[in-house]
Amino acid sequence: MNEPERAPALITIQKFLSLYRYLRQYGQQMHNQGVRGREFATLRYLHEAGPCTIGQVQDYIYISASATSEMLSRLENAGYVERTRCKKDQRVVYVELTPEGRRLAEETPLGGIPLLRERIKALTPEQLETVASAFDILLQVMEIEE
Repeated sequence: MNEPERAPALITIQKFLSLYRYLRQYGQQMHNQGVRGREFATLRYLHEAGPCTIGQVQDYIYISASATSEMLSRLENAGYVERTRCKKDQRVVYVELTPEGRRLAEETPLGGIPLLRERIKALTPEQLETVASAFDILLQVMEIEE
């Protein structure tokens, strides 16, 4: 591949690496505050949506049931969320913010994946389709199955 043909590939990799570095730096900032990025995203979600089931949190964060349970245990032990069983159906568990969790969700600057989740809502359907297509290509190139 000659130099003019390599330029678009190089630019694409540089953009991807910029995004990757930004996400890692934001994750490190959250970790330094004692909260992981995924945990902060959960706090923001609960702040916006109100009490949710564990399954709803799992679907939003896109992690396994066991990882969701572990994450919620960490947040509960830190005093940011509380879990309560549904009075009508004891199998259903709701998660909601404590006052401290609400404070953290409101005061922490939005960034990383939580920022992406918020801002992506403003994209047009055409833009969303373009972004989704680009990620489909990247997943295929990296041989990652969803």
